[in-house]
Amino acid sequence: MPYVNLKITREGATAAKKAELIAGVTDLLVRVLNKSPATTFVVIDEVETEDWGVGGLPVLDYRARLAGPTTG
Repeated sequence: MPYVNLKITREGATAAKKAELIAGVTDLLVRVLNKSPATTFVVIDEVETEDWGVGGLPVLDYRARLAGPTTG
């Protein structure tokens, strides 16, 4: 009975995109581990970008650093 918890930033993942993620994760568990889709649970948690950090920075600051300086 697999349980998978996906955490994504809240940035416009539509219901259709979430359904695709759920189907894809379920299919992967069926294919790789021979798990039953009927007993496979996938939960998607959306996290505000200000509540998500990477590399010691809030995610938006991290992305800005990766993008480099902007010209104006």
